[in-house]
Amino acid sequence: MKIRFLSPAAQELEDAFQWYEDQMSGLGYELIAEIYEAAHRIMAWPEAHPILGHTLRRCLIRRFPYGLIYGIEEQTIIVIAVAHLHRKPFYWTPRI
Repeated sequence: MKIRFLSPAAQELEDAFQWYEDQMSGLGYELIAEIYEAAHRIMAWPEAHPILGHTLRRCLIRRFPYGLIYGIEEQTIIVIAVAHLHRKPFYWTPRI
């Protein structure tokens, strides 16, 4: 299976990385490592995470208040959002 981040999701990841790096050097890289781990969990078990509605699912990120919101299209995981869990719930729904 392949994984693809929509442009807005990639931008959210970049913004989160930069914010954590500004807080403490190396912390942004720790976030990226956790995202990488979550992406591998999704690719290994794409249907293991809870359904949010329609056909989208959410995989929680360890150590950080984020979740990967994703859908499955044939053999591709499409990440809709790298969503901060304590801000504007479901802000990403127009991306569907």
